[in-house]
Amino acid sequence: MNINVSRRGFLKGSAAGATALFVGVNAKGVLAAGSSVTANTDLNPFVKIDADGVVTVIIKHFEMGQGTTTGLTTLVAEEIDANWDSVKTDFAPADDVRYKNLFFGAQGTGGSTSIANSFMQYREAGAAARDLLVRAAAQSWGVDASTISVENGVISSGGNSGHFGEFVAIAATLEPAEKPTIKTPDQFKLIGNEKLHRKDNHGKTTGTAIFAMDVNLPGMIYAAIMHSPKFGGTVVSFDDSAAKDVGGFIAAQVLPNKAGVVAFGKNTWSAFQARDALSVEWDFSVAETRSTDALIAAHQALLDEKPEFEIGHEITTENVAPLIDGASKTIEADFTFPYLAHASMESLNCTIEPTDFGVRVHDGCQFPTITRPTVAAILGLKPEQVEIKTLYAGGSFGRRANPTADYNAEAAMAFAVSGKKVPVKLVWSREDDMKGGYYRAMSAHRAKIGLDADGKIVGWDHRLAIKSIMKGTSFEGMMVRDGVDATSVEGVSESLYAIPNQAIGLTDFHNPVPVLWWRSVGHTHTAYAMETLMDMVAAESGQDPIELRLSMLDATQPNQARMIEAIKHVREISGWKEGDKRGFACHFSFNTCVAVVADVSVDETSVHVNKLFMAVECGVAVNPDVIRAQMEGGAGYGLTAILRNQITLTDGEVDQYNFPDYELLRNPEMPEVEVAIVPSNGAPTGVGEPGLPPTGPAVANAIFAQTGKRILDLPMTKAGFDFV
Repeated sequence: MNINVSRRGFLKGSAAGATALFVGVNAKGVLAAGSSVTANTDLNPFVKIDADGVVTVIIKHFEMGQGTTTGLTTLVAEEIDANWDSVKTDFAPADDVRYKNLFFGAQGTGGSTSIANSFMQYREAGAAARDLLVRAAAQSWGVDASTISVENGVISSGGNSGHFGEFVAIAATLEPAEKPTIKTPDQFKLIGNEKLHRKDNHGKTTGTAIFAMDVNLPGMIYAAIMHSPKFGGTVVSFDDSAAKDVGGFIAAQVLPNKAGVVAFGKNTWSAFQARDALSVEWDFSVAETRSTDALIAAHQALLDEKPEFEIGHEITTENVAPLIDGASKTIEADFTFPYLAHASMESLNCTIEPTDFGVRVHDGCQFPTITRPTVAAILGLKPEQVEIKTLYAGGSFGRRANPTADYNAEAAMAFAVSGKKVPVKLVWSREDDMKGGYYRAMSAHRAKIGLDADGKIVGWDHRLAIKSIMKGTSFEGMMVRDGVDATSVEGVSESLYAIPNQAIGLTDFHNPVPVLWWRSVGHTHTAYAMETLMDMVAAESGQDPIELRLSMLDATQPNQARMIEAIKHVREISGWKEGDKRGFACHFSFNTCVAVVADVSVDETSVHVNKLFMAVECGVAVNPDVIRAQMEGGAGYGLTAILRNQITLTDGEVDQYNFPDYELLRNPEMPEVEVAIVPSNGAPTGVGEPGLPPTGPAVANAIFAQTGKRILDLPMTKAGFDFV
């Protein structure tokens, strides 16, 4: 019988024949424990310990390379004192209650929240399991629990010792502690360990790790989709005569939403070849047909008008104008930012197979809370009839978590029109996603800043035009306030700087091109604009760029104090001196402070980024090696975008098709990166995204320091620079 106790209590059950101990949360979200015999569908644990003593940590966040399997496992293993080398991981099933992201209230990964929202949850689960095992061992040996020690998965007291598995049967019969004791930072052995190897290292280096693309089920057929070449186009008719000549071709069908035609084949090659052989007539009556220049002009035109929304300040763009007009000096700048593709290494794919109770979805699933009901609705099932088997994902940068679950929905539609009798694997080619996916939104900024005779800011008018990511989606209620999509203006509206008389205006852009969060979301453009503008203020007022930032931060405010520490750390490790021809930028995003110094070499129009110095204040450094990797990766991903990349359109059709014309950063172009982690005992904050935003403006400011040229229109190649 299962007995619910207090909010911090557990689920207790009979241990007869128990072979494993489970610790996690029950259906009501209450911390719980039980055995493999008594545990039922009402108990989905974070921690499983089997009779052989092997600890398995159930990972509620998917792994796309950012280190969640390592981070969450570290938290449990630390508290239970497990043997790190033998701890295993498994991805959680779809369950919006037991495996929800505590910050989102839904099961999903994103916003650099995986460790931050799970920090205490996973530590408490590990501590609870350890407490049960210790008391079980004490009962078994007839000793006081205070005499027992645990180390590397072995429990001992005097001459007695045994591995975890020897005590799981008794542990499952015990009344759990009301509040398990967790370690203090001085007791950490794994948290903060510089040499802890990643849990996914072995599988990924030996090729044994299973990604969604590796799924191959008996009787499986393959699907590829012909999408509209213009966004918003729909199918009128199609001819598959030529496709029938492709070896392995099975059939072709219009998708139920008429957004494309799916071709089925016996393998990926035949599906792609048959798809490419289709002749499709499209209806472009509501499609986007403009080219990039016209789209940029349309964004800029919105900046000429009164903003649609004023952002949370008493001062408006209208009443700040007299302050700026009366200033001793003014700074004016217009920025444009292009569409960007996510371009993750593993192209999108999803496999759906029939089961006795419904279907099973095999996917590198980033947001089960969206995927599960979407697939269920298309197939006429209840959400609980959709099982999700989460596998490793080869990158995402936000692409796999879009509000419509687009590729999961397409896989479901393909499965539906196939007859639902055999597994169907949908695979997108690189070209499919590059030319018809979701993008970082195009945006335009216009800023006008007034300075007094002493170089102090007296007014700041900042206007943005960008398409909303959240409006019209299930996230609108959470992310849109008073008509403002928070992701459109984050980084400007939430700046840590004490900017007097700052007015922020936003106007939404509307068109059929699908936009989505992209690594660091709104901060991708707002940080570039803000930190370039701050550098312009420093140059115009004759101030050192670092000293200017420090003068605008208040050490009595917690997050500003954290940023001050990050700035001081990067100044120290870089050896920054006033008057250096270097670039500096800092930014607060995902509750993390990052400061960057960039060293570049410029030979006429050829630029090489030599080195980046980065300091990050992200609270407790659970896995320092992972944090450094994320800072380095964020910097590299950001450089790839700002230097040369853009998605452009000609008459509504995307020009880029693959990596030859959407070129990633090459090894010789990647600078050396030195990362300093600011010591902290604060709660952990995000690390997957915050390294990207300040990298671009730091490089741009370094180029200005050496050439006197500001780069306001991205990518930087548009300014005539070649990056080598």
